[in-house]
Formats: sequence, C-alpha cells, structure tokens
Amino acid sequence: MFPIICQIGPVTIYSYGVMMAISVIVCSVLLAREAVHYKIHPDIIYDLVFWIVISGIMGARIFYILLNFQFFITNPLEIIMIHHGGLSWQGSLVIGTAVAVWLIKRERLPFLLTLDLMAPYIALGQAIGRIGCFLNGCCYGREVSWGIYFPVHDARLHPTQLYMSAALFAIFFILKRFRNFSKTPGQVLVLYFILASGQRFIVEFFRADHEPLWLNLSIYQYVALGILATGLFVNTLITRRNP
Repeated sequence: MFPIICQIGPVTIYSYGVMMAISVIVCSVLLAREAVHYKIHPDIIYDLVFWIVISGIMGARIFYILLNFQFFITNPLEIIMIHHGGLSWQGSLVIGTAVAVWLIKRERLPFLLTLDLMAPYIALGQAIGRIGCFLNGCCYGREVSWGIYFPVHDARLHPTQLYMSAALFAIFFILKRFRNFSKTPGQVLVLYFILASGQRFIVEFFRADHEPLWLNLSIYQYVALGILATGLFVNTLITRRNP
C-alpha cells in the first residue's frame, strides 16, 4: 500500500514505524492521564510503557523468527528488518506481560488493578499498529475478487489488517465500558485475553501468510487457543478468590 511515507536524504520514513510510534504516544498519554485517578504517578506509567513496549517488540520478533526459522536461516539480514513486518502478537503478549508483572511488583503498585488499567490500552495500541500493517502490506489476507488491491502482492486480498484493527478498537471500548462496573480485580485483563485471542483465531481463517497445520489451523490459532484457555483458567482463580 504505502510502506514508505517519504525519504529525507539517506533517511527513510516507514509507515509501519510511524504507526507504531503513534500507538505508543497515544496510549502512553491516555494511560498516564487516567492513572492519576488511581493515584499512580504519570512518570511511573511512562516508565512502564517504555519497558513493556521494548520487551514486547523483542518478544514479538523472537517468536516470529522461531516460527519462521528456516526463512531467517537463509535470509539472516531480514532478522533486523522489522519494517518489513514480522511481529507476532503472541510473543509480544507473553514477554510484555512478564515484564509488566515484574515492573508492577517492583514499583509496589496494586497488581491486578494496574493490569486492569492497562488492558484497554494494550488493545488500543494493537489497533493503531495494525493500520501500520495495512500500509506496509504485511499480515495480508487471502485473494478475493472484491478485496482491496495490494500493489506489493499484485492482487485483491482480504484486508485482514483492517479486520483486526476494527476488532481491537471494539475490544478497547468494550474493556473501557466493562471496567466501569467490574467488581473483581483482574477480570478486565482476563476479558482482554479472551476477546483478543478470539478475534485473532477468527481472522486467521482469512489470512494467507501462514501455512495450515493439523485440522487446517495455523500455529497462531493454536497459540490463540492456548491464550484463551489461560484467560479462562485465570478467571476461575480470580473468581474463587473474590466470590
């Protein structure tokens, strides 16, 4: 679509990177503003977001490389070409969550409450980031006659990037609404796990950049099912502790 916004001398501005930057800035500002109502200093939020984003990107890239190991063995320079696409949400979720847990405990913040506060903005950040995928032409869908024409693929394809973006924007608003009346700490995060993994599982049926495995499901769908099961399990633990 529009992978390169402009070139200023030797510097190339990629739409993928720009949308990721917008995602981080927007979510950081909105989250810091809301955190004040929970008596959490904005500086702590900016610190949290910075390290979670860095670790999330690293986790997303590592997971993607592991799943496409043969390609990167023969094309090692592609490992650092993040602007070509190739960030796995599942890897980002696992590593980003682990780092978030460590930082929240280090800062002695209310654990589940802080995770609930952050959950909607994780979805919002992903929603904005998926627009970058659309502009970049990665994470593309199957060929369909009425689809959007992608010059990089010379075909009309399902705009799966926009499907995911729309779903994640909806999840953001659902989580914000749910948090207003949720009485059990941790359930907003659990709902994010369930909804985000559910939308990814469904959209995968329309994508063309992953090979199907057993039962005609992709590796990402199996991981999404694992995250969904984890969310349901955590919800059971939280409910038992807070009947």
